[in-house]
Amino acid sequence: MNDDITCVFALTLREGKFPAFRDLVAKIVTTTKQEPGTLSYVYSVSADEKNAHIVERYNADAVVSHVDETFAPFAEEFLSLVTIDSLTVYGRPSQSIKSRLDPFGAVYLTPFDGFTR
Repeated sequence: MNDDITCVFALTLREGKFPAFRDLVAKIVTTTKQEPGTLSYVYSVSADEKNAHIVERYNADAVVSHVDETFAPFAEEFLSLVTIDSLTVYGRPSQSIKSRLDPFGAVYLTPFDGFTR
């Protein structure tokens, strides 16, 4: 098994806010694309545009910089457009990673068998 960290956010979009959310996400994705330790960063939305998921996968050392440097400038606007319903974190995050993700209500699941290619 590897040391990657995967985060899955479940979000509820505020009524009528999907267009603003989509535009903000485009900016966040453009910035996140520059992070060498971000392996995957995908937003998906329900057909009625009321719910969204973010699936993020990082090298373990990239999570803190993503939260502190990349996402921080967008956080206030992001949180004005959505409610975070849940965050599930897969992997073995360090205490420093947990301190960044705990405010989002993170639930941590530790791998015990399997593989990643």
